[in-house]
Amino acid sequence: MARIHRLFTWPAALYIAGVLLWYEQYKLTGNEGSVWLFTVLSDWLHIHGYEKPFRLFVASMEIAASILVVIPWTRMWGAAFALGVMSGAIFFHVVSPLGIDPYHDGGALFKEACTVWLCAAFILLSYRTEIRAILIGLMARIWPATP
Repeated sequence: MARIHRLFTWPAALYIAGVLLWYEQYKLTGNEGSVWLFTVLSDWLHIHGYEKPFRLFVASMEIAASILVVIPWTRMWGAAFALGVMSGAIFFHVVSPLGIDPYHDGGALFKEACTVWLCAAFILLSYRTEIRAILIGLMARIWPATP
């Protein structure tokens, strides 16, 4: 059953990579809408004039998550990365002046961020046994048992 469950992580991983990579064309080329969005965010964060580094940093994080999530042995790391990046996107849409519908298109960008977040959470849930083993191993290194 676990093997069948793992097979369903493929469509989720491909969806994550597809959505994230689709939006890279706008971030990397300095599309007017992308520049506006990151200018609003950088001004709101009081880092005026840092729209471009902010936009390119987010783009590089999304590219890294996209690559990691489609490789089976790094899928859980890519999903964790995508979950983190999308948590940031969802947070900024909810609390910043951007709002949920910054482009007046019914909130398509926000909805896709939420869907990517759910796909990443599904992948992490599918790999929960491995994640638990990794966390237990890390905890043992940080706080070794005293003899």
